[in-house]
Amino acid sequence: MNSRALILTLSLFAVIAAASAAGLGKRGALVGGYSPIKNIHDAHVQEIAKYAVSEHNKKSGDKLTYQKTVKGESQVVAGTNYRLEIIAKNGAAVGNYQAVVYEKVWESYRSLTSFHAV
Repeated sequence: MNSRALILTLSLFAVIAAASAAGLGKRGALVGGYSPIKNIHDAHVQEIAKYAVSEHNKKSGDKLTYQKTVKGESQVVAGTNYRLEIIAKNGAAVGNYQAVVYEKVWESYRSLTSFHAV
C-alpha cells in the first residue's frame, strides 16, 4: 500500500473512531447520521449560517438578510455537514429556510450544498 493510500485509510479510521466516540452515551445515535447541535448560538455555527445566506444570495440573486438560527444538526463525514434552519428576511417578508453547508476546516473549504424555504 503506498503512503498516500495508507494516510487516507488511517484518516478514515480516525473519523469513524471520533464519530463513534461522540455517539457514546447517546441512545439511538447513528454513527455517520446527523446529530443535534447543542449550542446553535456558537460563533462558528453562526458563521456557517451567515455564509449559507450569503452564498444563496450570490447564486440566486436574492437579497435575503440573516436574522437567526432556529436549530441545527451536524454530520461527520470526510468533513462536516451542517444542516441548519435559518430565519431570514426578504424585504419585509420573514421566512424559514433550511441550509446544508459542507465544510473541511483543515482545508479552509466550505460549500453551500442546498438552500430552500421550509
